[in-house]
Amino acid sequence: MKELHLNIRGMTCGHCVRAVREALEAVPGVTRAEVSLETSEATIQGDVDPKALVAAVEAEGYSAEVRT
Repeated sequence: MKELHLNIRGMTCGHCVRAVREALEAVPGVTRAEVSLETSEATIQGDVDPKALVAAVEAEGYSAEVRT
């Protein structure tokens, strides 16, 4: 199982965090997703294509990039 980190832009409140977390958790292969408003980051565990994670976040109206 891999752990990936995303930088998320555009979140301003708890609703944003919940929307991003639920979008990430809906991506096939994700076993766990944690999203932080304070750091604007998401930590995802699972066997998943990072591009699918970015697409899921962008579909919710936020920006995301894989942190290296």
